[in-house]
Amino acid sequence: MAQDAFENIVADFEFLEDWEDRYRYVIDHGKAMEPLDDALKVPATKVEGCASQVWLHPKIEGGVFSFEGDSDAMIVRGLISVLRALYNDLPVAEVPKVDAPGELSRLGLNDHLSAQRSNGLRAMIERIRMVAAEAA
Repeated sequence: MAQDAFENIVADFEFLEDWEDRYRYVIDHGKAMEPLDDALKVPATKVEGCASQVWLHPKIEGGVFSFEGDSDAMIVRGLISVLRALYNDLPVAEVPKVDAPGELSRLGLNDHLSAQRSNGLRAMIERIRMVAAEAA
């Protein structure tokens, strides 16, 4: 069910054997992402439950879901980028059906993220699912 962009990340992770290289890859993905406009960094877009500052700005156009995001932590920006690869451009009704923990487990992220980062990742996934469910 995963998007092609996410499948590309999975393939890249399989090529990168060392976790340090994978960690750097996620950070580089976050660096390549456009920053969220400061005007969108408001309480309504802030994700609670994250150790760092995180904002997600969802958009639904023509029944298709996408979101922009940002964080003050580079690894979290990278995680946002990974989630964008998983969710962006899906029909909004399909977003809540994505098994994000299952898909992300293919990357082995949970084994290498701190408890706080894992909780923040779950909070971001829940926000995405909630927004899409409300719009569907």
